Amino acid sequence: MSLSCSTRHDVALIARPGARAQALEQALEAIGLAPLSLDIMTLVAREPDPQARTLLYDLDNFRHVICTSPFAATCLIEAIEARWPQLPTGIDFHATGVSTAEVLKVGLGVEVSAPAPGTGSASEALLELPGLQTVAGERVALVSGEGGRELIEQTLFERGAEVSRLSLYERRLQPPGEDMRDRLARGEFAVLIVTSQEQLEYLERWCTPVTRKRPLVVSSQRLATMADRDHFECVFIAGDATPQTLAETSAMAWQQALGIPD
Repeated sequence: MSLSCSTRHDVALIARPGARAQALEQALEAIGLAPLSLDIMTLVAREPDPQARTLLYDLDNFRHVICTSPFAATCLIEAIEARWPQLPTGIDFHATGVSTAEVLKVGLGVEVSAPAPGTGSASEALLELPGLQTVAGERVALVSGEGGRELIEQTLFERGAEVSRLSLYERRLQPPGEDMRDRLARGEFAVLIVTSQEQLEYLERWCTPVTRKRPLVVSSQRLATMADRDHFECVFIAGDATPQTLAETSAMAWQQALGIPD
């Protein structure tokens, strides 16, 4: 973590999409930052293809179901309600974070295991859960967006599980508006908040040397390593990707950057 960055602004630029971005905006406002969405990513539910429909109707033969985001959980709940009058029994539900777990608990009325807040990378923390250590010969449904989460799939496969990916939504990228591109390029923000590899890679094309001197808040060590590779000079790692933790880390980054000359 470097202190060689500064800002004269209180704007927090957010790359995260969807409902979790709204929760993050509220948390940032509570600490005195002014959130602005870069609006580079949209989450779009998609109609299950034939393979996904087969998996959904075969849900009662799975031992574990893993959801990787609140939106994945929402899509799964809707898909189950459309096909199962009563939720199949004997399934252990897992989530990559507490926000995702809460969506599943409320929507399906089930107990959900999830990493505790502050345990770092969502995928790596999930794989440390006791219920996912001994899975040889067990069927696992990995509910996510299209692509990503290869670490979860590969690790469970290596542990002997039969992993089936259930992709129920897609992430669509679009360029930020002209005003946002200019703000990003000129470094006119207090902090930039990024929560996925896809977001960081996409934003790279609009980042300048000035951008890279500003505070960047990321949600995992893996993203911090990527940011370092991309020559960001002032990276702060949140303990997890929850809105509250990201906001608290942003507050720390903002305060440490204030008053230091460019």
